[in-house]
Amino acid sequence: MSQSLEGVKVLELGSLIAGPFAGRLMAEFGADVIKVEPPKKGDPLREWRHIYEGTSLWWRLQSRNKKSITVDLKSNEGQEIIKSLVKECDVVIENFRPGTLEKWNLGYEELSSINPGLVMVRVSGYGQTGPYRDKPGFGSIGESMGGLRHLTGHPDLPPTRVGISLGDSLAAMYSVIGAMMAIYHRDVKGTGKGQVVDVALYEAVFSLMEGSLPEFDKLGAVRERTGSSLPGIAPSNTYQCRNGKYIVIGGNGDAIFKRLMNVIGRADLAEDERFQKNSGRADHADFLDEVIEGWTRTMDFEQALEKLDEARVPAGPIYSIEDIVKDEHYLSREMIQDYQLNEEESLKIPGVVPKMSETPGGTKWLGPELGQHTEEVMKSWLSYDGEKIQKLKEQGII
Repeated sequence: MSQSLEGVKVLELGSLIAGPFAGRLMAEFGADVIKVEPPKKGDPLREWRHIYEGTSLWWRLQSRNKKSITVDLKSNEGQEIIKSLVKECDVVIENFRPGTLEKWNLGYEELSSINPGLVMVRVSGYGQTGPYRDKPGFGSIGESMGGLRHLTGHPDLPPTRVGISLGDSLAAMYSVIGAMMAIYHRDVKGTGKGQVVDVALYEAVFSLMEGSLPEFDKLGAVRERTGSSLPGIAPSNTYQCRNGKYIVIGGNGDAIFKRLMNVIGRADLAEDERFQKNSGRADHADFLDEVIEGWTRTMDFEQALEKLDEARVPAGPIYSIEDIVKDEHYLSREMIQDYQLNEEESLKIPGVVPKMSETPGGTKWLGPELGQHTEEVMKSWLSYDGEKIQKLKEQGII
């Protein structure tokens, strides 16, 4: 099968998480993604977290389907290489601090004069404008300023974090959405004109804060940390079972609540006038949580889940990665895949999301070695001959 983004050429500048994750998402669906790395060391992600055979396992996933070339962006010769590559590109992704590419003569005005149809995706902590634009920003700061961490944790404890780089990942997804809309505007609407997609980490997080802003504006309401419960929506929480395991139950739909109360033996509460609507249930959320956990503590997790499944009440386990790799549904949906790491070993990697019936994504190769495709790209995209490539190597440009 063909892939959705076949024929789309992407130049990925920058490092670590947000920009490169956007490049990964596009590469998974067939875009020709050229990752530009500094000579010698490359993207720092190559050395992050768990290292196997000299390379980060995270890198192998984050850079799957990408081609790695090395170019010194600070040198005049390296900048000329990038400008030559841009002539062939649809999209440039970058996540340097605002102003960095301009300092290297690679800003949007410069590059769009070479290729007017260029879409430049710019990911940064605070965006390309505003009083904070020059401040360094990581995903952790975006999660904090975007409002997420204020809501994460228990009310009597300091704010905590989610155990992944959520702010970076959200920004990456908005980057891809923005790039696709820009390409649609350029190609389908026929304008032929590119544009800048300006994604700020804190704004990507802030956009998910549901009704927090209008609630504060009109009612002065400030959402606070509520642990594992869902404020204003009940019952929805995590409950302990007899064998010490925890089960997540979402009984907050009107009809679902009745089924939940019936399955736990509280038909009286299913018909109680106070609990027919969410507003009433939310007013008595603590009481309902006590009732539900009084039931879950009488049986093992597996038994509780079976009864809730039979009653069509949304419920599920809290999985570790060890649980995930054994789950039959993950396996049946091909979300746990084995890909050849080397001649002797395979590596488990996540399947591609979303699943598309006609143009599915997939893994063609794992994250490449540093500069693995430099010569290939220089020859196929720029028609450089071997002598010119060798001279650039000797100069340390590539």
